[in-house]
Amino acid sequence: MRKNSIRNVALGLLVAMGCFSASAHAQSALRAVGNYSGNKVQVDEVERPFFDALGPKLGMNVSFNPMDAIGVGAADALRLIRSGAFDIMSVQIGMVARDDPFFEGIDLAGVVDNIDQQREAANAIRDKFDERLQSRFNAKLLTLWPFGPQVMWCNGDVKGLEDLNGKKIRVFTSSMSRVVEGLGATPVTIQPSEVYLALQRGVVDCGVTAPSAGNNGKWPEVTNVFMPLTLAYSVQGHFMNLDSWNRLSPEQQETLTTASREMEDQLWDIAKRYNEDAAACNTGKEGCSLHTSYDLTEVQVDESARALISDIVKKSVLPVWADNCKRGYPECPSIWNDTVGAVTGHSIQ
Repeated sequence: MRKNSIRNVALGLLVAMGCFSASAHAQSALRAVGNYSGNKVQVDEVERPFFDALGPKLGMNVSFNPMDAIGVGAADALRLIRSGAFDIMSVQIGMVARDDPFFEGIDLAGVVDNIDQQREAANAIRDKFDERLQSRFNAKLLTLWPFGPQVMWCNGDVKGLEDLNGKKIRVFTSSMSRVVEGLGATPVTIQPSEVYLALQRGVVDCGVTAPSAGNNGKWPEVTNVFMPLTLAYSVQGHFMNLDSWNRLSPEQQETLTTASREMEDQLWDIAKRYNEDAAACNTGKEGCSLHTSYDLTEVQVDESARALISDIVKKSVLPVWADNCKRGYPECPSIWNDTVGAVTGHSIQ
């Protein structure tokens, strides 16, 4: 046998051994990516303990890192899951919806009235959401949960929605942009880690996030107004690469499903409990115990403000979203009407 032939055979054996080793590793280990490390309650009190305990439950090695710790962008999560770069990822659904507008339908700005209704809406669309996720992005749905009510923090003399006219407001979903435009303001998309400086330097006048997230991110240091008008609930999820899921045994799949639902329950509870506390802390009210206390001025939200948001939803949010969604998924509006729409009382014509 010639030297070149011998070399080729040797290289072939090494490649085969490498593939076998990678395959064996893939079946004995899971790479999990959590939320931003700044979301300490969700990451340190829920995600990290969950994944630490998951390995022994599945009989596998499970590595866990927050997304910012390894330089992963939230907007890239669906593509990273589909490629198999990671096995499980915490996903900010509103930020990945640019890859498929259907997913934003679970949390369109201005549609849901309260957090209990948001959970009902999420459960209503869960099966269709998972079906779309599997067919388009080779991913399996494990959890759906919210950060909490997405409200406004502003600088300047803001006493009501009419004062937002002409302001620059940080948002993070397309439907939020429609609402902000309907109020006469300019939507600006900024990564969570950059909002503090943007507010401090006047790049934006207002920002939208949950009461707890804003408090933990020290937004009250660079704003003076807190407006508890809920625009959305920032629904999140944990998604798993479908190939990784299919490599699990039926028993492992059942264990992971049960454990994931328990984690989901924890995160829903945190969204309600922690954000109620944070809202009190942001404005220095009684009942503040879990967050830093500040003295922001609270803008009262009346029925006329809610009616204005509802009008914007009907005229701009739902029609625009439906048109975008049905371009790649003709059944999109009818699915939404039968699920989220049925829960919230809205309908796409």
